[in-house]
Amino acid sequence: MFDSTKLVINYAIFALIATAANIGAQDLVIRTYSGAFDILASVVVGTGVGLVTKYILDKRYIFRYQTQSIVHNTQTFALYTVMGLATTVVFWGFEISFQYIFETKEMRYLGGIIGLAIGYLTKYQLDKRYVFRIGVV
Repeated sequence: MFDSTKLVINYAIFALIATAANIGAQDLVIRTYSGAFDILASVVVGTGVGLVTKYILDKRYIFRYQTQSIVHNTQTFALYTVMGLATTVVFWGFEISFQYIFETKEMRYLGGIIGLAIGYLTKYQLDKRYVFRIGVV
């Protein structure tokens, strides 16, 4: 199998894992908290869980990137997070739009999945170019 094909398959699998972690965390928040801003809280928590999950998988398995210290890892994660801000806006836009249009949690989650898929495709290019560059310390 070509290395590029293997990379695409692995990236897709990891995106699915991070998506499942995100949506699962959202569902857990919704099941345990039903107060003011429950949907917003679930989206924020899910985003955080998905972000950390995807960072760990991307750093180790996609980009095979080694940080040199805790400080370097923190800086890399911060840059990874910054690169994800625009893609997070896309994800949140789809999810919140689906909630207000269809008014069901299933459709909200579908909007989230669509937004995450679009975001991950864009984020790969940003991460490759700016976050996980070889030789950056």
